[in-house]
Amino acid sequence: MDILFEIVENKRIELAQAVNEMPLEVLKKLTLQRIAQDGKAKLRSMKQSLLKSPTGIIAEFKRKSPSKGWIHADADPVQVVTQYAKGGAAASSILTDEKYFGGRLEFIQRVRQALTAIPEEGSCRGKNLPLLRKEFIIDEYQLYEARLAGADAVLLIAADLHEAQYGELLKTAHSLGLEVLLEVHDPSELSYLQSGVPDMLGVNNRSLGTFCTDVQHSFDIAAQMQRAIRSLGLLESDAPVLISESGIGNPSVVKLLREKGFCGFLIGECFMKDEDPGESLKDFIREMNA
Repeated sequence: MDILFEIVENKRIELAQAVNEMPLEVLKKLTLQRIAQDGKAKLRSMKQSLLKSPTGIIAEFKRKSPSKGWIHADADPVQVVTQYAKGGAAASSILTDEKYFGGRLEFIQRVRQALTAIPEEGSCRGKNLPLLRKEFIIDEYQLYEARLAGADAVLLIAADLHEAQYGELLKTAHSLGLEVLLEVHDPSELSYLQSGVPDMLGVNNRSLGTFCTDVQHSFDIAAQMQRAIRSLGLLESDAPVLISESGIGNPSVVKLLREKGFCGFLIGECFMKDEDPGESLKDFIREMNA
């Protein structure tokens, strides 16, 4: 069975329940109040963090997956992500799907509150660590949820959305100050760029149908991604940065991906399978720099 189809169908059920508990208009009001409280303060830019980072690592908090089952069932999001911040991550991705990934939206809120207490020093991003809501987003409701919880960026998966739907969600996300990572898997999905330019363009090395991973997919599609971006005729500063997602477990692969034009590397299971994910990140970076 196509796992993505199953997840999205379940997401529709969850959304209906969420709207019943808190109507969209109420959620919008709370979110706009949050934005007003933030004043002129901008959200943390994940795109800029990746461009400036010596590692480009987006360290992911993920307790389980449909293919592996529980990876780290008792992992605490605050403990793990604060260690990611101290360990040199450029950003952190937090899974918020509960049924298939063991996540919760509240994880983002708890982590954001905890990060504000971390001092800025060295490679530690502390309170400025960008947080990506990793979710199967199919409705604007989830964008307002993300902004209210304290996320800085959201994932939009091309395989989940029609092109026009992607374009509308992109506009809404940007209107809320959220950056967008557009994820593609098949080269044909690069046509989504015509419906709106995301801040980041990612390729998932994991098949969303079978959940099998092969990092070679990033190498195979890199040139096509770059051509698609060049065809938009954008200034370099406006072009989305390239991100390779999933299946990265070797620091030498990161170096090779950089040579192909990628500047962001989303890594989850490689860290989360260890007892101390934060220490695993530090070891990975040390090996990258060796």
